[in-house]
Amino acid sequence: MSGTPPRAAEGGLALSEPQLVAWGERLGRIATPPLVVALSGDLGAGKTTLVQAICRGYGVVDTVTSPTFALVHEYAGARSKVYHLDLYRLDAPSELTNLGWDEIVTDRALVIVEWPERAGAALPADHVPVTLEHVPADPARRLLWAGGHVGAQSFGGDDS
Repeated sequence: MSGTPPRAAEGGLALSEPQLVAWGERLGRIATPPLVVALSGDLGAGKTTLVQAICRGYGVVDTVTSPTFALVHEYAGARSKVYHLDLYRLDAPSELTNLGWDEIVTDRALVIVEWPERAGAALPADHVPVTLEHVPADPARRLLWAGGHVGAQSFGGDDS
């Protein structure tokens, strides 16, 4: 189909920003701790926007910002703590120890990790992978891929 974004036919959802936000809020509402969400995507793909939506759906009332320099932000959610980690600045998985990684991923919490590939094998095997990609022909949309027990097919791509 000529209007289909690349790879969309393979199971990704092509979403506008409002649809991405609605998807994230729905994920936040159904998330049950302990849960680690591994959020991958290029710079500017919408990862922080998605994290903010997930946190809002999870009941976080504080302003959610990117932990690019602090590396870890902790928020109070309705059902548990929420840890938001940005591993972009890590050079090696061995640096996770300085962040309290083991305590964070074993806590009964919602853990959202941006740039999870920097964690290597330290990422829990039961994490939920979510990937955002730019849609080259449509800069206003993102292609979202989700796996694990919370998949893209669990949600519609619309705002309903």
